[in-house]
Amino acid sequence: MGDGATGRDVVELIGGIVQVMMSELDELVADMNLAEANLSPVLVADAAIAAEMSASNRANVARLLTTLGRYDGSTAPVDVPPEALDVARTVVRRGIDIEVIFDAYRRGQNLVFQRFMAHAIRLAPAGPPLVEVLQIGSQRLFEYVDHVLGRIVADAQREREEVLGGGLARRTETVRLILDGAPIDRERASRRLGYELARRHTALVLWAEPQGEVQGALESAAILLARAAGARQPLTLPAGTSTLWAWLGTDGEPHLGALSRAISQAQPNIRAAIGPTQADITGFRRSHSAALALHALLEGHPGGERLALYRDLEVTALAGHDRHSAAEFVTATLGPLAADTPTADRLRQTLRVYLDEADNAPRAAARLHVHRNTVLQRVAHAAALLGHQPGERRLALELALELAHHIGHRVLSTAKPRPSSTTTPDASQATDGSS
Repeated sequence: MGDGATGRDVVELIGGIVQVMMSELDELVADMNLAEANLSPVLVADAAIAAEMSASNRANVARLLTTLGRYDGSTAPVDVPPEALDVARTVVRRGIDIEVIFDAYRRGQNLVFQRFMAHAIRLAPAGPPLVEVLQIGSQRLFEYVDHVLGRIVADAQREREEVLGGGLARRTETVRLILDGAPIDRERASRRLGYELARRHTALVLWAEPQGEVQGALESAAILLARAAGARQPLTLPAGTSTLWAWLGTDGEPHLGALSRAISQAQPNIRAAIGPTQADITGFRRSHSAALALHALLEGHPGGERLALYRDLEVTALAGHDRHSAAEFVTATLGPLAADTPTADRLRQTLRVYLDEADNAPRAAARLHVHRNTVLQRVAHAAALLGHQPGERRLALELALELAHHIGHRVLSTAKPRPSSTTTPDASQATDGSS
């Protein structure tokens, strides 16, 4: 049966399959991310490109399923998601072979069709209806992927010509050689970069949440931070549509204390991860590696601080490298306090500041802008939920609180805190009215 003669029962079957797959979108995208990462590790080399790849997968699957869900037997135009074009441009800017995109799309296409086929076999009656559902699904999927890849290749070619036509290509190649640890003459590399490598270097990763084409705003933020740190013009390199790598070169120690004030002058959705200051080409590379690790920890949690220093979060970054293990540790250590709820968050933040202030309630109250009694009530409430005093297992407790604070919902539980018979009123019920 041709597309124009498709029966209503087949259309309804396709709609039912699409509805189930849309409900499983998170799981399907996660499977695609993992499969493509195993196929091409360069696509998860850092948090910026991994986030763009995941966003492209999600946008493509959602667009394809939406088109299938409206299927009526006619030919539908294919609309290429902007996220798909974003990651292709990033691949070109990173100097990665465009074949990586082809391989990733074909692997993702196979996974989507396997999932479609499994649901079709489960939902459609055996015989001609099942055969037609599979034929239509396969045809539309291949048409979609072929069209998107064609558009991506055309855009990638234009991007490559633009990159190769200017200094960005030389800068990208030189930085990549340094980061890969290749033997390279320092003086020659400095001339190519227009940046003196025989200095001390502080690496930055700047990014925007939510994502968007904000390279101009990221460049401006890098200049603001460079001025605040007492550095000259920063060396910058686009790392994606919403991510910028930068290095601040200084003769001595930069004024890092001024960076928090400087970031407040940048576009509100821009955040920065700051690596340690280290010397020479080796320091250039090591500071960048630390900034990438910090970015991987913080990216995807928009509620966190706008600026983070690796020197302050080194232990947290190391503990949060394996996200699954970090989530298990937070749940095991915090118990009911690991719940992803406003009440649990209020208690965690109070306990975190209280412990950071060496159990000094007045100082904690000043930082939290609440009454001393409110702090004590919240700490007592937290202790009741923990089942022990905060001083017990202090190191593990402080680390779990830091992970919850900086990573947020990705290591928290959706379960709500269990009530305790010894629980004191939450701060929202405190008689002094503090919050």
